[in-house]
Amino acid sequence: MPLLSHDQVIKELKDLNSWQLAGKEIKKTFELKDFAHAIGFVASVALLAERANHHPDIDIRWSKVSLALSTHSAGGLTEKDFNLARQIESL
Repeated sequence: MPLLSHDQVIKELKDLNSWQLAGKEIKKTFELKDFAHAIGFVASVALLAERANHHPDIDIRWSKVSLALSTHSAGGLTEKDFNLARQIESL
């Protein structure tokens, strides 16, 4: 899968709610009601990631879940990252 240009990345980010560019990744922190809801959210993300065969880096801090997406095999951001981010936003 080809890497997206910087301009393409910026255009894709405009359509995503609060995702940020951080080097070769896009990141977002979700704030949930409590720990149980955070774990439930992570489980839902895991199901999406498995179906897409594309797995985010996940950090859980009680009610906050931070996700980072990058296509490591391509060395940066591809359409795969933004497809999964859109699916996560639909949760």
